[in-house]
Amino acid sequence: MSSASTLSSICFEQGCWSKGERKIRVGADKRVVKRPSSSMSFRVSASSAEKKDIRIGLLGASGYTGAEIVRLLANHPHFGVTLMTADRKAGQSMDSVFPHLTAQKLPRLISVKDADFSSVDAVFCCLPHGTTQEIIKGLPTALKIVDLSADFRLRDVSEYEEWYGQPHKAVELQKEVVYGLTELLRDDIKKARLVANPGCYPTSVQLPLVPLLKANLIKLENIIIDAKSGVSGAGRGAKEANLYSEIAEGISSYGVTRHRHVPEIEQGLSDVVQSKVTVSFTPHLMPMIRGMQSTIYVEMAPGVRTEDLYQQLKSSYEDEEFVKVLEEGVVPRTHNVRGSNYCFMNVFPDRIPGRAIIISVIDNLVKGASGQALQNLNIMLGLPETMGLLHQPLFP
Repeated sequence: MSSASTLSSICFEQGCWSKGERKIRVGADKRVVKRPSSSMSFRVSASSAEKKDIRIGLLGASGYTGAEIVRLLANHPHFGVTLMTADRKAGQSMDSVFPHLTAQKLPRLISVKDADFSSVDAVFCCLPHGTTQEIIKGLPTALKIVDLSADFRLRDVSEYEEWYGQPHKAVELQKEVVYGLTELLRDDIKKARLVANPGCYPTSVQLPLVPLLKANLIKLENIIIDAKSGVSGAGRGAKEANLYSEIAEGISSYGVTRHRHVPEIEQGLSDVVQSKVTVSFTPHLMPMIRGMQSTIYVEMAPGVRTEDLYQQLKSSYEDEEFVKVLEEGVVPRTHNVRGSNYCFMNVFPDRIPGRAIIISVIDNLVKGASGQALQNLNIMLGLPETMGLLHQPLFP
């Protein structure tokens, strides 16, 4: 991020807005803040930054990911929520839906059809899968958008139809989408208008595997992923399978051989090696609220040692704030990333010669969803990507 010669203003990257700028007066000193209608960078005065100049629209605010974005934005110096939609909760206040957000001053929830998108600069879309394509297609082209659903993650629209059971409704728009796995696709995200935020399981799997595949340290075959998630990953909707008496004191597999994150994982891994990668992936539901662990079994390339995998991950992420390779021998635990945007990982030798075990943990609602979405929007608007995200993990 560049800055002006004085501390009275902050200059965001990627140039200045030029087309259709709207000037508004803020603060007692009446300094000018420019708001965009197309090109996505701007200058903000120091006093207006305190008032959260960048206006955020939040679609689908009554779900867990929407509430998590609101929680994170409370500590963001520039992003302020000015528009919130939740069709089933329209007319209600956010604190009546999520009492833990009572301390925040938020707009009332409205229906998507009543939303005025000319009043916002960027949008987080937290709507359910299968509902976002037509809505996003109808949004003003000046908006920066991060979509947390799966509706734009798969480039192949026929593959989307196969795995999600319905035709893609924004085929032309799909061509401009950038996949938002932040640490690995940062340069593309900087130039994007629409980012498809990755799924939680694909985030926890791709972060450790991509650097190893890129360095040709592991084989493409026989990648086995045993993944486990907290119940919040299933969303807030009332479902019998998610009742306390159904999930407490037990563990259950689901989506066996057909989980919808499989094509997303395989797409990302295949892109790295420019060859088809097929994985064996089984997710499990754990009797906890937050947290996700992916235990990944890989076969090393000839002559490669576990130490080589460890050093590759260490060097790949040594300058990253949110991805940490732990000291050798330390086992990552979901407890140690809870409530944060961090991914902790480590590599261990398997007792079977030539194989290694990788363990990766994230908070499924933060790095696996809302935190990574905020990280991406920061980048899209030329802000430091850690802004609003340096919450340390909650423990115990």
